[in-house]
Amino acid sequence: MKRRTLLTTAAILALSSGMAFAQTGKPMKITLNFLAAAPNAGFMMAKQMGLYEKAGINLTIEEGKGSGTTAQMVATGQTDVGFADAPAAMQLRTKGAPVKIVAPVLQTNGFAIIALEESGIASPKDLVGKKLAVQPGTAQTILLDAILASNQIDKSKVDIINIDPGAFVGALLEKKVDAILGGADFHSVQIRERGFKVRDLFYRDVGVPTVGLSIIARDDKIKADAELYKKFIEASLQGWDAARKNPDAAADAVVAQFPSVKKAQVLAQFDVVNKLLCAPGATALGKVPEKNWNVSFDLLTQYLGLPKDKPISDYYTTELLPASAPACS
Repeated sequence: MKRRTLLTTAAILALSSGMAFAQTGKPMKITLNFLAAAPNAGFMMAKQMGLYEKAGINLTIEEGKGSGTTAQMVATGQTDVGFADAPAAMQLRTKGAPVKIVAPVLQTNGFAIIALEESGIASPKDLVGKKLAVQPGTAQTILLDAILASNQIDKSKVDIINIDPGAFVGALLEKKVDAILGGADFHSVQIRERGFKVRDLFYRDVGVPTVGLSIIARDDKIKADAELYKKFIEASLQGWDAARKNPDAAADAVVAQFPSVKKAQVLAQFDVVNKLLCAPGATALGKVPEKNWNVSFDLLTQYLGLPKDKPISDYYTTELLPASAPACS
């Protein structure tokens, strides 16, 4: 009887120990740029693979409401890590927010002016006299001025309409607007799924090849526990490497953690996402060529009023990137 009691006690202790172990790890929360999808699938892949747990991190992943909002949440301490477009984070930093880019994931942006092929919109100049739907606060909208300026277009000659992002696709298909500012890896995929032919005018191809979605964090949090952020970034990049090599498994990871997402849509998005993970000349994930940073800086200072009193290096750091980041090729 005593032996059975001892065995039972030992089993309970072992179970308790296992439960405690499963719950250990530094709690962290990442807020995504938008809804769960291929452009942020690497984080779900890393979590599914247990990479964060292995790094001693108990990670919570929450969906976002646009890069501008995510960056603001990082700045105000509502989340530990954000995934946001680099220009949105940079603009917020100019206003005094202690937000820094620590690892660019999509080294070029996937933003696009999206229109139906039948619309005849084949270049930014074709937007003159047309209705263009935008969502205030998003990086796509923030960079519209740069596109218009780069293509010598008078903004007053474009009918810009603010629309809830949930109504973007419907507004375009119902001909309520002629074009939308969105993601080729998100909105265009939805439109093609419905059988329509789409023309994507990528920002990078019309004068705005800025650095894209990046991991961002607060200066003080990085300083307080740089090692934690290094581990987070390393695990994340490993997850992204696995996701690009096996989109099917990555899509499964997204759906497992966000059941409302459609796997087929995530897979379709990877056709675009995998083209954005490495910029021309990049050697590894997370490591943007210096010239790309300089182009981004020039565009933002020239068209969006980013101050020139601080160098581009003030907006990002490479100190937290792993020396053995996955290679681009």
